[in-house]
Amino acid sequence: QNFTDCRKGFIYLRDSTILKMNLQFFIDYFQFQETFRSDWYISLKNIESGFELAFIDGKHGTVPQAYQSKASGLIINIEVDNVDCLYEKLRQQEEMEFLLPIKSEDFGQRHFIVKAPGSVLVDVIQVIPPSAEFVANYLESEDE
Repeated sequence: QNFTDCRKGFIYLRDSTILKMNLQFFIDYFQFQETFRSDWYISLKNIESGFELAFIDGKHGTVPQAYQSKASGLIINIEVDNVDCLYEKLRQQEEMEFLLPIKSEDFGQRHFIVKAPGSVLVDVIQVIPPSAEFVANYLESEDE
């Protein structure tokens, strides 16, 4: 069995109200569907990629007490095929808070950042060719 085959990301959130708000946010804007829900845990699966994203209430007993404090600085990266199209679609949503407008980066990303409920940041990315300065930073992987 391959234990390095990652198919799910977990996010720790401080309360169950924010859990439900994130559920709807990712369903409405990023093509996730709900696969499991309890009052302290929610699991979502992306319709296109199959990647799963799970949210856990940080006050639940499975989280060690020393770590039951508010997480901050959390950024979720979501890679898409057409970042410009999604950016234009999300700009039509009045409630969407953009923290970084769309831009191309020399390190090989075209992206923007929005704020999800609970101060979770979502960096929506399309991979683009990097500038000559950053090409050497990309390492070969086994699947290339």
